[in-house]
Amino acid sequence: MTKQYRIGQIVPSSNTTMETEIPAMLLARQAIRPERFTFHSSRMRMKKVVKEELAAMDAESDRCALELSDARVDVLGYACLVAIMAMGHGYHRVSQERLRSRTVENGGAAPVITSAGALVDALRVIGARRIVVVAPYMKPLTELVVDYIRNEGYEVLDYRALEIPDNLDVGRHDPGLLAGIVTQMDTSNADAIVLSACVQMPSLPAVAKVEAITGKPVITASIATTYAMLKQLGLEAVVPGAGALLSGAY
Repeated sequence: MTKQYRIGQIVPSSNTTMETEIPAMLLARQAIRPERFTFHSSRMRMKKVVKEELAAMDAESDRCALELSDARVDVLGYACLVAIMAMGHGYHRVSQERLRSRTVENGGAAPVITSAGALVDALRVIGARRIVVVAPYMKPLTELVVDYIRNEGYEVLDYRALEIPDNLDVGRHDPGLLAGIVTQMDTSNADAIVLSACVQMPSLPAVAKVEAITGKPVITASIATTYAMLKQLGLEAVVPGAGALLSGAY
């Protein structure tokens, strides 16, 4: 009998990308592996990507974890990187533990992954120390994200803040522009490229091209989250066309 897994996601109310890219990757995996996936979401209100809205949104994550555990999901992803990183250094560990305890209390225990934690862990998995980062946020929030990543032990050699304040507009950003943005950065000493330090900025269609242009492994928040989910489920972390991390090499 084919094993079926329920993938739960806690998403900002204005996020349109994580419910596109994560299913795209896991459905692509279904072409080469027997496991099957269904997708389930709960939303936290957020429209503008500013610190006040992010903090208010994060407070809703407990309710979302409860709702998803009602559906007895097998793994739960917190799909907003900047909301976690805006709450202070190391907060992804606090959030993951708290939200997991909500699922346990509800009798539907499920491991919780944050896209923030998945990203910093993915860099460790591929052995990257020095990275460059592309993010859609305004500069102060981008600097906060860069500082969070540095605090986890990485050297951020260069970064680009695309300064898109409205979260819906972030979701409309053309991924075809990302390769051109990266070529304007100095990637020569980087071990890896974080092509999208945001789960709302679409990037999946650009990953193979940027890897080909730079010769460097490319990671995005959604790719890292997919990798972490598969690992939590005890499944082989392989997805065709989703970059080095999901190539099966790790």
